[in-house]
Amino acid sequence: MRRGAYKFRTRPPAVRFKENGFQPGELTLADGCAMWRGMSCSPPCIILHRPQLGENIGSAARVMLNFGLTEMRLVEPRDGWPNPAAGPLSAGALDAGVSVESFETVEAALADLELVLATTARPRGMEKPVVDAAQGVEMIKSRGLKTGILFGAENHGLPSEIVGLADAILTYPVNPEFASLNLAQAVGVLCASWGASQGAVGRWQGEKAGVDVPAPREDLIRMFEHLEDELERAGYFYPADKTPLMKTNIRNAFIRGNWTIQEVRTFRGAIKALALGRGKARIQRDD
Repeated sequence: MRRGAYKFRTRPPAVRFKENGFQPGELTLADGCAMWRGMSCSPPCIILHRPQLGENIGSAARVMLNFGLTEMRLVEPRDGWPNPAAGPLSAGALDAGVSVESFETVEAALADLELVLATTARPRGMEKPVVDAAQGVEMIKSRGLKTGILFGAENHGLPSEIVGLADAILTYPVNPEFASLNLAQAVGVLCASWGASQGAVGRWQGEKAGVDVPAPREDLIRMFEHLEDELERAGYFYPADKTPLMKTNIRNAFIRGNWTIQEVRTFRGAIKALALGRGKARIQRDD
């Protein structure tokens, strides 16, 4: 173990990806990593400098594993490590694959890294490249070096002398009038950019998700005729000479909606319910 480091690692059990988190079961962590789309280089490690709240450490671990990052380093955590407050907010990430190592000094935490990016929302007057999350991820991937991303404490961010140890400054396009991000949120922005760069897709993308194909024109025309018949019965089209124009305007409005087959079926059911009622409110009509 390197001098100045206190190591605490959780052993990743077999896991199964489920909607509410990881559960013991079918897939190992290695299986999950193999399934991660487009993983072309090693993810960066996340380094939290003097984090104050265990809850933020746990939340950061959770979002890291969401996007395939598994190495966290802590420098002088205020309440020490391990911290029982981190567990609940990690949602199982600390048991399912995120390893945590605690260091006494930032120099020890950076010792084996070849590329370091420091996050800050404040201009530091330093001659360093300044990148956003997407550009920072591209820098990491293009150089292919062992990389760490430094995040500062919740109350004041990174000291300038720590930023001075970094190869580049990483910043986000935040509101200049309200630039303060929660620590775990700041970690999340970077992790999401990493996931996007790896070609990762949402859990449900391509699996019965999104918008269905547009309804055939025949279905739309039948819906129009159904609606127009009921509007005619209700005396909506007045004066009579305006009827063709009113029908055209109604049809144009619906066509712009790019209705799907299911939407047409649903709306025709709604027309029928408005015209005839349902249940005890249903009326009898000879037609």
